[in-house]
Amino acid sequence: MTTSASELGAYVEPGEFKRDTNYITTRITADGRDGYPVEPGRYRLVAARACPWANRTLIVRRLLGLESALSLGLCGPTHDKRSWTFDLDPGEVDPVLGIHFLRDAYLERYPDYPRGITVPAIVDVPTGQVITNDYARMTLDFSTEWTEFHRPGAPQLYPKDLREEIDTVNRRVYTEVNNGVYRCGFAGDQQAYEAAYDRLFTALDWLSERLAGQRYLVGDTITEADVRLFTTLVRFDAVYHGHFKCNRQKLTELPVLWDYTRDLYQTPGFGDTVDFTQIKQHYYIVHTDINPTRIVPRGPDLANWLTPHGREALGGNPFGDGTPTPPPVAAERVPACHAPV
Repeated sequence: MTTSASELGAYVEPGEFKRDTNYITTRITADGRDGYPVEPGRYRLVAARACPWANRTLIVRRLLGLESALSLGLCGPTHDKRSWTFDLDPGEVDPVLGIHFLRDAYLERYPDYPRGITVPAIVDVPTGQVITNDYARMTLDFSTEWTEFHRPGAPQLYPKDLREEIDTVNRRVYTEVNNGVYRCGFAGDQQAYEAAYDRLFTALDWLSERLAGQRYLVGDTITEADVRLFTTLVRFDAVYHGHFKCNRQKLTELPVLWDYTRDLYQTPGFGDTVDFTQIKQHYYIVHTDINPTRIVPRGPDLANWLTPHGREALGGNPFGDGTPTPPPVAAERVPACHAPV
């Protein structure tokens, strides 16, 4: 089985990179139809700031104001072939779940679990069992099933009248961009790499054209589509341009996408979930097939993330009829030294 870098390591194999997309698809819903009803305080979201797939859940949880209903456990940026670990916590043990290896929550439910131990995951605190690691469904359920616990003024990230368009955009962004950078980085031969590279930059050119005349990907407010694109673009210059050989241009050399990503980064709930130090540590230390020295680059310079982007001129309102998300709680703030100043 080939696993992805954001899962449990990554391995370069001949030909095109293939992502394992078999996830635990149990859902937490308002009516509890899968056996897990939405209940405040019952579940724990386990994520890692380094991982773009997990970063989605951190952003959506913040934007919707689910912090008091859904607790957060954060794994460190590096791991071995066994599991993500809670090495940021005292004693390297999650204070709620009481475990060091996230793997323990998977094995508690599936003693012979055969796949990679992935983040994000949601764990049922009373039983210590993983419920789901289906990251694509997870954030949609935050928007549609957890509505009783949304903060006042929470944005509509998956509005009914835009869902078909959001889903269409998300499919292309996933195959060509979110997963496209991995197809470049873990291509097993020159032909596979060049094909992946061409697909990626074709999609980035399409996105530049789409976003040249509108502030957000779908509609005039932030939606799920923007969250999914952002977590790849924010990692582009720090990791994907060099480490994954996605080097036709840097993000900073793609004017529309650079302005768009800075616009989101400076929006409460986005940039305040991004830890550039952990991002670089994860990719450059864990991926020894690509970077056997495990040397983490010092660059790029991050100060320009806070420069004006000018996207307000396109109209739109990030939160629609809602209000900006409040600052993160103290325990969940990214260390100041890990972010632009």
